[in-house]
Amino acid sequence: MPEFIDAHGIAIVYDVYPAATEPRAVVQLLHGVGEHAGRYHGVINDLVANGYTVYVNDHRGHGRTGMKQHGGDASKLGRLGVGGLPATLASVWQFTQLIRDENPSLPLVILGHSWGSFMAQMLINQHPEAYDALVLSGSALRTPTALNGGDLNARWKAKDAMGTEWLSADLRVGQDFIDDPLTTSTPLLKLFGVADAARLYGRPRKDLGYDIPALLMVGREDSVGGPKSVHKLAAEYRERSGLTDVTTLVYPDARHEIFNDFAKGDVNADLIAWLNKRFVSRD
Repeated sequence: MPEFIDAHGIAIVYDVYPAATEPRAVVQLLHGVGEHAGRYHGVINDLVANGYTVYVNDHRGHGRTGMKQHGGDASKLGRLGVGGLPATLASVWQFTQLIRDENPSLPLVILGHSWGSFMAQMLINQHPEAYDALVLSGSALRTPTALNGGDLNARWKAKDAMGTEWLSADLRVGQDFIDDPLTTSTPLLKLFGVADAARLYGRPRKDLGYDIPALLMVGREDSVGGPKSVHKLAAEYRERSGLTDVTTLVYPDARHEIFNDFAKGDVNADLIAWLNKRFVSRD
């Protein structure tokens, strides 16, 4: 279980999954809030089988990193610790540099889900030269009107609701999330505090200067932003940032976690087809 030490002395745990064939590119995967890297084995396996090496870490306060950071206290999972969101983002950027150092000749794709997609947007704004493609899942335009800061499970309210129905139409996913000892359902605002929650807001940078291909994937029933918000984000990448290769894919019956929903076979196939068009095989 490899790890690196961030600027505040926190050990960040990560995994490397080498491509099964000569690699086309490397994918840096950023998970969402309250979860961890171990929930992405399905899409990781498909990427690896199709020629992509995958690097994924458990962010500060999350998963194995969080358990080490908080002395094994699972009740503190999701809390970012000293330095908050800026330090967490800096550790993800540190991970990018580690990946680049270990794979100097390969293109690097940043793939972020939910909170991970917000950090991916921030990193593209700050370091557009570092990435060769951007993939966002369960994302949103990061403005107060386009990003839902309220009850994400509101439309599935019922007497017997688990509270995790918003994650996936496959309700086993929500139950597994509840049963997972490395997840937390504590709301983001409570985990991060007002200041760090506010730092999540922002827009794509004007005149980015690098024409990075971008793929935005979203479930039609996603309560975080949904298609309307993601289409606005795509428009901003085209009109503000100057990106010319921006693709939006909407999955009709899927909710927030498209990699863990009934549509995941189509989602993974679409992701790989999109990547394969942009990164040629070296076989």
